[in-house]
Amino acid sequence: MKEIKANMAGNIWKILINVGDEIEAEQEVVILESMKMEIPIEAEISGKVVEIKKNEGEFVNEGDVILTLE
Repeated sequence: MKEIKANMAGNIWKILINVGDEIEAEQEVVILESMKMEIPIEAEISGKVVEIKKNEGEFVNEGDVILTLE
C-alpha cells in the first residue's frame, strides 16, 4: 500500500480527491492551512485512492498519513 503523508503540520483545509479516483504523480490532492497560508500537498506517486484517513478541518503533524493508494 502506498501512502501520501503531510509534509508539514497544519489543518486540512480542502481535500481535492475522492476514494476511487485515479491520481497522477505531482497532482495536488490536499491543501493544508498553516499560519494563514494555503500549502498544497502533491502526490509523489500515481495510483488509485483507497482510503482517505483524515477529514477536512483535522490537524495533522508532519509525517501523518493523509491517504493511501493501491
